[in-house]
Amino acid sequence: MTQLCLVRHGQTDWNRIGRYQGQSDVPLNANGHAQAKSLAAQLKEQTFSAIYASDLMRARETAAPIAKEAGLPVQFDERIREINQGEWEGQLVDDIKARNANLWAQRIGDPASVRPLGGETVGEVAARVHTALDDIARLHPDGTVLVVSHGLSIATAICRARGIPVGQAYTVIPENVQPVWMEWD
Repeated sequence: MTQLCLVRHGQTDWNRIGRYQGQSDVPLNANGHAQAKSLAAQLKEQTFSAIYASDLMRARETAAPIAKEAGLPVQFDERIREINQGEWEGQLVDDIKARNANLWAQRIGDPASVRPLGGETVGEVAARVHTALDDIARLHPDGTVLVVSHGLSIATAICRARGIPVGQAYTVIPENVQPVWMEWD
């Protein structure tokens, strides 16, 4: 069985102000870089078989100091990217709620099946993330693997591991750089 350490990327300016990032390629802010360095120090004694990260800049920048400490390369996988928020990407959450009240209400009621225009459903995110984690587990069947990804992507994995319906993923999103350990079978 593979032991996964799932880590949400460090803070970005968009996190701080409540702007939907989705798959927009937003870098870490100064606090996010400090968080990544602190996490690298925290995980310094941990032995990883491999390190994987989303190909988006905020995940790459979070993984880099950890990989340097571990002496391992980072393998990038776009399947563990954040949800595609479609037309909502780059917008403030409060503005999205005001401009798209009906669709927002539908999405809150059924996030597993309802998507923003041009975006993904939570169910679609779960399918691609779980497939990627299944592949990683097959490659490292008895290893401990660090995976640096995004809040909702990690939340879908938490749902699977804990038997929580994927429609409740928004309720289990971890904080930035909070390690979430789980066995992935």
